[in-house]
Amino acid sequence: MTELTLWAPTPNRVRLWLPDSDPRPMTRLNDGWWAITTDQLQDGGDYGFLLDDDATVLPDPRSRRQPAGVHGPSRHYDHPFPWTDHDWSGAGLPGAVIYELHIGTFTPPGTLAAAEQRLPYLAELGVTHVEVLPVNDFNGQWNWGYDGVLWYAVHEAYGGPDGLKSFVNECHRLGLAVVLDVVYNHLGPSGNYLPRFGPYLTSGRNTWGDLINLDGEDAGPVRAYIIENALMWLDEFHVDGLRLDAVHALKDSSPTHILAELSERVDALADTVGRELTLIAESDLNDPVMITPRAQGGYGLDAQWNDDVHHCWHALLTGERQGYYADFGTLPGLAKVYQRAFFHDGTYSSFRKAKHGKPVDPQATPGYRFVVCLQNHDQVGNRAAGDRVSHITSLASVKIGAVLLLTSPFTPMIWMGEEWAAGTRWPFFTSHPEPELAKATAQGRIAEFAEHGWDVSQVIDPQDPLAFERAKLDWGERSRGDHGIVGELYRRLLALRGEHPELADGRLDQIRVDYDEDAQWLAVYRGSLIIAVNLADHSAGLPIAVSGVILATEGGVRVEPSSLVLPPRSAAIATGK
Repeated sequence: MTELTLWAPTPNRVRLWLPDSDPRPMTRLNDGWWAITTDQLQDGGDYGFLLDDDATVLPDPRSRRQPAGVHGPSRHYDHPFPWTDHDWSGAGLPGAVIYELHIGTFTPPGTLAAAEQRLPYLAELGVTHVEVLPVNDFNGQWNWGYDGVLWYAVHEAYGGPDGLKSFVNECHRLGLAVVLDVVYNHLGPSGNYLPRFGPYLTSGRNTWGDLINLDGEDAGPVRAYIIENALMWLDEFHVDGLRLDAVHALKDSSPTHILAELSERVDALADTVGRELTLIAESDLNDPVMITPRAQGGYGLDAQWNDDVHHCWHALLTGERQGYYADFGTLPGLAKVYQRAFFHDGTYSSFRKAKHGKPVDPQATPGYRFVVCLQNHDQVGNRAAGDRVSHITSLASVKIGAVLLLTSPFTPMIWMGEEWAAGTRWPFFTSHPEPELAKATAQGRIAEFAEHGWDVSQVIDPQDPLAFERAKLDWGERSRGDHGIVGELYRRLLALRGEHPELADGRLDQIRVDYDEDAQWLAVYRGSLIIAVNLADHSAGLPIAVSGVILATEGGVRVEPSSLVLPPRSAAIATGK
């Protein structure tokens, strides 16, 4: 026998639909819930719901499988997976290196099974955490994943729930933790039937769609829908952490914020399963409330993305100053974020035309609580042509960036292919089957880029199948020419993090930074090591005393009695005297 329950306070009648069977009425329970028990539904059987007198079969909001897509019936999923990771105890963020990837473009087949075959490479590379862009079900065959509408189902084209479980199981066998990107701030534009069932949405909009009902009437079951989804990934799928998409778009005036409630429940689950579990927020608020303990009035999350560090590096290495890069690109700014995490910590943001952010206490907040990057899916994919840093700056600057990323006091994140300066671009892509939605998406993209001053002639049509196909990594280029040079540098830097723990030291109050803005050099002191960078187009003698050099991005480095001479546009890791 199978018992099905459904929260649907909006309709007056709910019936269970099964193939080749008359619809059966469900029993109304308290607080908007309905239930039914049937002996006609086994694992692998299709089912759905009929609301009131509508003949349209709707999928289960908590569906685990959608073989026919988001508009089709659900498929019952209830069989055990042969886990072999019983000795896996998880992995924390201190000393971690995250590798962000998109299942659909990480490999030519674009499946979890194909990605699983590449995991030994990641383990050998030296990363510790694999962060996967959203895998929950969306309309169409390919998508970034942020248009999900069925949060409990793994996209069938990726391999469904068993595909994800196998991927996680193999990660754990190789000593890799898994962070899954989840989206709770909006629903995609096609296949969102949740409002038919109940008040999942509320008045108002954020950047991507209607607001989720977190604090209005009947918000309790909606909050439970989110929290139980998060716990499902961590418990049933053995995922080690969640990256919470754009939490600044979660509008919640409840006495206990949804993020604080979530972190409390995740902490409890970690105690139950005996495994370290991690929550990472993507937030543009520059507010340490995200990672402040709940006992001190914060949300109690483990880490948050820090775009300010990215902006400092990107502006320095590429020279771009448009849009939100306007305030960045100086050495004093870079020195500030190394020591205080946020550049805008209550200071005026010219992009926002207002004061922005709050200060971080460098003595109380370790740097590993901030995830930083040179590139990520947003910073690459939200460019008009999906160009990577290696497409817009020199090889020398790419190598400097690698040194800065992997020697900073923060948790570094590598975007797939970055570690060999991949030649493939990664633009925004969609596969909306509805012509009107496809057209609106393409036009909206052009308007967005025009508003930000991009050359709209460079904008790639997101609905063009080539936008997706050409975004797939070319694994054959890894060892060729400059790709191989960059790849070897990343490998060496990741190895040095293990050999020299001070390179992964997250104590912000132990960081010392010297620089000369006019001469364009920078020195970051990391225990007994010094990270030296010359951003000028000519050789420079940095007035620092070193005893030797353990890594240099270019040849011609000289150690002199009272200085370190670096070639143009180069970086080195040296031992201090």
